[in-house]
Amino acid sequence: MPTNSKKKILTNKQQFLLSAMKPFRAMRARIGTYKKRRPHDSFKLTRRRDYSRSLELPGVMAFTAGVNKTIWKNRKVFIPLAIVYALLSGTLIGIGSQDTYTTLTDTLSETGSEIFKGNLGQIGQAGLLFVSVAGSGLSGTPTESQQIYTVILALLIWLTTVWLLRTILAGHRAKMRDGLYNAGSPIIATFLVSLLFLIQLVPIAIATIGYSAAASSGLLNGGVAALLFWVAAVLLGIMSLYWVTSTFFALIIVTLPGMYPAQAVRTAGDMVTGRRLRILLRLLWMMLCVVVTWIIVMIPLILLDGGIKSLWPNLEGVPVIPVVLLLMGVTSFIWVASYVYLLYRKVVDDDAKPA
Repeated sequence: MPTNSKKKILTNKQQFLLSAMKPFRAMRARIGTYKKRRPHDSFKLTRRRDYSRSLELPGVMAFTAGVNKTIWKNRKVFIPLAIVYALLSGTLIGIGSQDTYTTLTDTLSETGSEIFKGNLGQIGQAGLLFVSVAGSGLSGTPTESQQIYTVILALLIWLTTVWLLRTILAGHRAKMRDGLYNAGSPIIATFLVSLLFLIQLVPIAIATIGYSAAASSGLLNGGVAALLFWVAAVLLGIMSLYWVTSTFFALIIVTLPGMYPAQAVRTAGDMVTGRRLRILLRLLWMMLCVVVTWIIVMIPLILLDGGIKSLWPNLEGVPVIPVVLLLMGVTSFIWVASYVYLLYRKVVDDDAKPA
């Protein structure tokens, strides 16, 4: 006996409308999921209960000491790693020019007596020389091949350091050889996230270019125009810092097996939501540590190098400062990668704690 079906038969017009609305429904569902993960709405005050998240971290000094302790404890891995990549960098890219360094030294020696007075004159000259050396790297405009090698080596140093630390924290024995052979598989994904990182630094680059133009035109001498410029420059800097805070973690997450760049960026953004400022302050502290370390190491070394070569002029051509500059660059990059990875692990461990 036939029964009446309660299933509604749609007309062609209704089927067309349902098909046309399907992408919009999917987008609405995606936006709803996004708001659940990140409750903040732009230009709208968010209640603290909606964004407050726990983040228990050691103090900045204690955490920095922990990073140094981890690296020193595994120095048999990280010291050879720094030497290997320094040799590769010196071979493929080259080291700074000793002639350029000598020229800078002579120029500062000739003009230093007119700029600095008293016992701090030599320290002031060394400081200016350090700024010049750190800014230029004692090298001219790199060729296209040198730029490519620089990017590849930077990515490999980052990937190898993260791979070794992940292996060490997992309780396994880490070998530098295994890190060199196995860490490079996500290099394309890491490169894409690195491009995003550079794009996010564009606002700071615009502010820097604007500062140069404003300083040369006299716009910064005072008045409303100078005030507006500094407000705009600060806002551009905050924009870049806001973006790159999560991208630092994305550079770690993208090294996980099977992870895609877009997924890594999305996951990193979810991790820092509600605690971005606290993580940003840790990253700024990291950068400050690098700058202070360079000052503590390089300025006394520049003074010592100048004193020794003034006593023994035959050593003038020995590229001590360019070699140390190369080693410092590689070592600093390894330390930064270690700091970011260990900070990321602290955040992950905090999320894993029972509520």
